[in-house]
Amino acid sequence: MKRKISLFLALCLVLTAACLPAYASKDDNVTDYPVIMVAGYSASALVLENEDGSEEQVWQMQGGNIFSTVFGYVGRIIAGLGLAVLEKPGYLAGIIGNGAKDLVGVLACNDDGTSKYNVHPMFSGAEECNCQNMLDRFGDESYQHETDIMGAVREYVDRSNTYDFNCDFRMGAVENAKKLDEFIQDVKRYSGKDKVNILAVSHGGQVTGTYLTLFGHKRDVNNCVMTVPALGGAGILYDLLGETTDFDELNLLYFIEHGNQLETDFHWLVEAEELGFLDGLITELFPYFMDIIGNWGSIWDFVPTDAYEAMKAKWLDPVANAAIIEKSDYMHYTVMPKFWSAFKDCNEKYGMNVNIIAGVDNAITTGADVNSDGIIPTYSSTGAAVAKYGERFADGYVQKNSCGGNYKVSPAMTIDASSAYLPDNTWFVSGLFHGMTFWDYFTRDLMITLTVKDNEITDVYSSPDYPQFHTSTNPSYAVAAWFDSSTEGYVSSEDSALIIKNLSIKNRPLKILAVNCDGLDIKLKMPLVPIIKAGEEIKIPFTGEIPKVSNSRVTVTVSYTTYGSVTPVGERSIAFTILNGEIPECAGGTVSAKPETPLDRLLPATVLQLLRGTGLYNFFSMFYSIIYYALNSVKLTVR
Repeated sequence: MKRKISLFLALCLVLTAACLPAYASKDDNVTDYPVIMVAGYSASALVLENEDGSEEQVWQMQGGNIFSTVFGYVGRIIAGLGLAVLEKPGYLAGIIGNGAKDLVGVLACNDDGTSKYNVHPMFSGAEECNCQNMLDRFGDESYQHETDIMGAVREYVDRSNTYDFNCDFRMGAVENAKKLDEFIQDVKRYSGKDKVNILAVSHGGQVTGTYLTLFGHKRDVNNCVMTVPALGGAGILYDLLGETTDFDELNLLYFIEHGNQLETDFHWLVEAEELGFLDGLITELFPYFMDIIGNWGSIWDFVPTDAYEAMKAKWLDPVANAAIIEKSDYMHYTVMPKFWSAFKDCNEKYGMNVNIIAGVDNAITTGADVNSDGIIPTYSSTGAAVAKYGERFADGYVQKNSCGGNYKVSPAMTIDASSAYLPDNTWFVSGLFHGMTFWDYFTRDLMITLTVKDNEITDVYSSPDYPQFHTSTNPSYAVAAWFDSSTEGYVSSEDSALIIKNLSIKNRPLKILAVNCDGLDIKLKMPLVPIIKAGEEIKIPFTGEIPKVSNSRVTVTVSYTTYGSVTPVGERSIAFTILNGEIPECAGGTVSAKPETPLDRLLPATVLQLLRGTGLYNFFSMFYSIIYYALNSVKLTVR
């Protein structure tokens, strides 16, 4: 990522991006069309044009420019942080808020959404935004977008054939979509090609989705990939604008761990800690930020449609802000409802290959109970019907649309892909966090392949290596697991073994301590010393029967220890759907997504409630699962 995640990552949705080099094999399918990166929020450098014609960079400043401003606040920030912890966040909010105004207050917009000052993107046009020209001009990649992702693209496409779309990210998606259309025409003229390929990230996905809806009929795009796109807005904005933030500190820690590729073996150590002062701090701080960003059209396009009217009434004046309201109303009520038909037309009528990659099954960092990638709700990024976070569809659930008889409910039974914008061209990655597409081997290769190659992956059925549903292989998870014969995430009578992989990128061997398969009547034939080297996998045969039922969820929990890790043990639970017989009658609605653990079956409800209240439940559950597995193994040996 371009920036390390901070405690205020939730505030402006401005510091998220993705990262790492691809390992897809080169072949003759690589296209010679230019690749345009439409980057995440705030990626473009902005300049202030003074009356004398000189320009001053006011966004994406280099470190020295920022530190000179921030340094004078350091002492007061430290003192304010102490007060914030003591539940007196107002002082710290004032320091940070006023500091932000000093640093980037020039980015504020008028009540009609126009810029207060003569601020515009530092770069424009195909020639200026050509990546080779920018490298020649500056000698490095300082001003280039998503450099890790584009570095992978350039394993296939020459730098001179790649471009960064620069835009004034403060403006609304419709305005920036028009700018993107102009930029594409310029790239076509400059490169001499009749089409382009687009790789869009986050906010870039919303701009690109809007472009496809308004201008897709021009047939100027060959391949288009939108990864973790903010198509229908960002749930995080609803929490912030509604001033109802309830930071999920544990989820924030997961976000940090995944962004830094740290094994998720720290969270249970701090689960009982309370960082509630963050909620108070954000509540105090947000009005300062609204003075800067409140009239940005893009902020209002980020508000999900189901919360839009309430937030509009709360923050926008119907007279003074009439121009902003008119533009954002058009985005919410004209453009967004057309995503389903527009994307379909792009693929079926206009000869494009439009695809979406979304992170799912994470909580929103600011506390909303929606399934998400930590920032963008799953329904916003994909259009799919989704159960609330922490819930799943009941066993026997039948998907909304038939989709040619293809089963399109996620293994965790949380997502119905049959109702997505693109049912056959959307990939759902469970546990993938926003801006971290590149840290997951599967999504990294998929994203690059879809962008630079033709006819290799045309839909979710094109390759068994890229099934529609995938469990994230970010190294932070330490292990991944799947069954040997079924599509990833599913299990049937065709399977005879469980495969477990060590995801470590730090050359750390992993020892399996326990594997509990809740809901499956099977016994694993575990090796005597089940140690897996980094990057390798083992195949564990099993005996027993897979229940003769379909559309029902089960859970496999792997407990392990990683040599050289900070903490002694860790575990990962992975949901699977059984597809092995008759579909039971569905009671309808949703049920809790949390599987019953051996500890749940051992202790009374009052004790379990106490453990959860003190943050110790996962700690005890993990260790008891290991004991439970060991006891069962002894019984099997005796028999």
